[in-house]
Amino acid sequence: MDPRVEQFMAKIIAKNPNEKEFHQAVQEVAESLIPFIEENPKYKHAKILERMAEPERTILFRVPWLDDKGEIQINKGYRIEMNSAIGPYKGGLRFHPTVNLSILKFLAFEQVLKNSLTTLPMGGGKGGSDFDPKGKSDNEVMRFCQSFMTELFRHIGHNTDVPAGDIGVGGREIGYLFGQYKRLKNEFTGVLTGKGIQFGGSLIRPEATGYGNVYFAQEMLKTRGESFKGKTVVVSGSGNVSQYAVEKVTQLGGKVVTLSDSAGFIHDPNGITAEKLAYVMDLKNVKRGRIKEYADKYGVEYYENKRPWGIKCDVALPCATQNEIELADAKTLVSNGCYCVSEGANMPSTPDAVEVFIEKKILYGPGKAANAGGVATSGLEMTQNSMRLPWSREEVDQRLHQIMINIHATCEKYGKESDGYINYVNGANVGGFVKVAEAMLAQGCV
Repeated sequence: MDPRVEQFMAKIIAKNPNEKEFHQAVQEVAESLIPFIEENPKYKHAKILERMAEPERTILFRVPWLDDKGEIQINKGYRIEMNSAIGPYKGGLRFHPTVNLSILKFLAFEQVLKNSLTTLPMGGGKGGSDFDPKGKSDNEVMRFCQSFMTELFRHIGHNTDVPAGDIGVGGREIGYLFGQYKRLKNEFTGVLTGKGIQFGGSLIRPEATGYGNVYFAQEMLKTRGESFKGKTVVVSGSGNVSQYAVEKVTQLGGKVVTLSDSAGFIHDPNGITAEKLAYVMDLKNVKRGRIKEYADKYGVEYYENKRPWGIKCDVALPCATQNEIELADAKTLVSNGCYCVSEGANMPSTPDAVEVFIEKKILYGPGKAANAGGVATSGLEMTQNSMRLPWSREEVDQRLHQIMINIHATCEKYGKESDGYINYVNGANVGGFVKVAEAMLAQGCV
């Protein structure tokens, strides 16, 4: 490791002990940025990176709620307001048993750079709870969301902090959260994104992260004169991002052969068609079932407690969770002929895996660039809410597609190496950093 990065990380680790996910996210960015900062002393003297790695505000609170048996349950609630240099804090809420301060700080830190790349005026934040919506009734989820928002509402607002959904927080949860916010504040404002279309939501928002990831991969493939047509694609996860990534890949002529959940993955060599995808959407979004049921229905192979990275493919779209592609997985993907990895999840590849992708010079789109379509469309939802004017599906999709093309161009501008290889990691980190850094310099020591 570069001694300058080592020295910087020693300070970060000392100030934020036992937060390994946060350390990983900051180190990955520092490795790209510290050489760039050394060449631009104004950022060094103003300690911009040090300031960006410290949240402007960290909010922790308890969330008591009543389950269907009449028993009181208590969860932890969090909101990390990381950086507001270019706009109100913007980032999702995650409801999952693994949620802790380290994971939310890593996500908030990544969000700052991701939001900057979209070119929209949004700062970075993240929040959530260790509450698990799985297995809970609608009434239990509603009571939890109402209790959660009863504390959170005082810290957010359409000009302050605009949360959205994330893992465990879909349309149902956003609806309950928004209803409680409106009740407490007695106002109807665009304080949450990912809302239902009937009450201020945007068309294409549910599809945006998955579509955006595929649009970014499409741009990467174009740099080699390629497209999705005829490509075999491996997708992990089976939630919102994965579902719409499958839909868009299929529309573009590719064949998706896997989906997964926390219990294992299915391999359908014939491809997940539109009809099969409709079954998955009903299974996951309505019945809240397990992906194994797909294997039972369609008579395909199910691999218990395994990830899909051993399946031969041209393109891999990790859309499940952080650190799901490890060193051995990356080596397997590359040796099996995969030459394009585009991240639909946040930090799904470990640092060792990323090293393999860059060393082998494959097309590798890091999450902060490749999955920025979700938050970009949240920004478009905020715009529509401010204007009190909804846009058509075609208009939102067109704007999303253009934003992903622009993000790719930024990554290319800052990431192109002397041999022509585009290091998208460096490109995304430097491209996202510059805008935030310039805003912070202009606003002084705040």
